Amino acid sequence: MAYIITKLCRDCKDVACTQVCPVDCIYEYSGDDPSIPKNQLLIDPDECINCNACVPECPWEAIFDEDEIPSIFQEDIAINAMIVGKERFVPVRDPGQKLPTPEELAGNKQKWDYK
Repeated sequence: MAYIITKLCRDCKDVACTQVCPVDCIYEYSGDDPSIPKNQLLIDPDECINCNACVPECPWEAIFDEDEIPSIFQEDIAINAMIVGKERFVPVRDPGQKLPTPEELAGNKQKWDYK
């Protein structure tokens, strides 16, 4: 099993998770396929070693174990798998990037109808 980055990352894309991943399996898509989102990070399920290092680092609470992913985000499993073999890169976090406020976090969850 792998970890999955859900659409809670979409348009938020804090890359703190990429800085702690021991195998660099968290990517930003750089290709031209419109079915693969460029506005969120994705985990390559073939490379993920299921270490859980990324989960506590995500300030948007967007990462879940594949076996525990909420039903509202089930489609994100297939979306993450689309990164396999595609044009991609591991983004580096801007040291000046601010963490989301509790209000921004709650608003993002509400946007995706996730409680």
